[in-house]
Amino acid sequence: MTMAIFFLSGLGVFAVIRVLMTGFYTVRPDQRAVLTSFGRADRLPLQESAGPPMSEEEHERYQYPAVRVIGPGGPYFKWPWQQVHKVSVATQAVDLAWDPTKDQSTVEAVTKDNLTIGVNGQIRFRVCEDNLYPYLFGVVSPLEHVMGYFVSVLRERIANFVDPRGPSLIDDTEIEADPTGSAVGLSEGVSINDLRNNLPTLNTFMEQQCASTAGRYGIELDAALITTIDPPEDVDRALSAINSTRNQVAADISTARADSEQQITMSKRAIEIAINNAEAEVAPLRELATSLRTIKAAGGKEALVAYIRNMRVPLLARTRRLILVSEDS
Repeated sequence: MTMAIFFLSGLGVFAVIRVLMTGFYTVRPDQRAVLTSFGRADRLPLQESAGPPMSEEEHERYQYPAVRVIGPGGPYFKWPWQQVHKVSVATQAVDLAWDPTKDQSTVEAVTKDNLTIGVNGQIRFRVCEDNLYPYLFGVVSPLEHVMGYFVSVLRERIANFVDPRGPSLIDDTEIEADPTGSAVGLSEGVSINDLRNNLPTLNTFMEQQCASTAGRYGIELDAALITTIDPPEDVDRALSAINSTRNQVAADISTARADSEQQITMSKRAIEIAINNAEAEVAPLRELATSLRTIKAAGGKEALVAYIRNMRVPLLARTRRLILVSEDS
């Protein structure tokens, strides 16, 4: 009987120590926690849940309960039959080519003109605090599901991508208004060029299409950063040659425009100089004519003849030979 009492007492002391040692936990500022009792999470009433934005079809397929989230702080207490599931809610980044099932350095996709290209970039994401159930208990590997969903949407978009400006790129007015030739470059209709020139548009589209991942897998897509699109090697060489030629043509056109504008400016300046010189030569004659009219008006013809005679005196002083012509001859 004494041995049984000692055994039960020791078992009780062990249970108390065990509870005290493992019954308290803390949650870091960048973490959130969900407490489960016998494997079942503490759920919130339906009126308290606020699900992420999804379509009606997605709401029917992904109906997850809202769970009670434990915020940063502590120490908190739990019973031995309870388990704490902690997740980090900090923003994280993952390479676009990340796939735990295979080793790859790029994501392959096919364009609308049947080019197999390689796409690289990053995805920034964070765990949705308002929908932790699918992340913890809905799927085995949420990030893998999100990456698969993202890549499938990306491949579909690349396969059907067309430049948003479409036929307006080859409009004559736009080509004339763009002497650098960039509008002509976009009007080639090559899908790889359209994709490269519209990376911000592609990233924005991917962010919009993946907004429902918070409701599907409990992960919010913060940003899609598709940085490089690499075509096949032979196509890349051809595109490089085309771009080099186009840049050379654009440079030649810019040089010709600059030379023509310089010649036009010089011609305008030459015309202005000639006009000024002509006006300078005519000004003394006009002044002389004004003086003669004033003299004639004041003194008559005799004053004008006397003025002309006086003006000849300095000329006669410098004359070496004078020829007189008789009026009778």
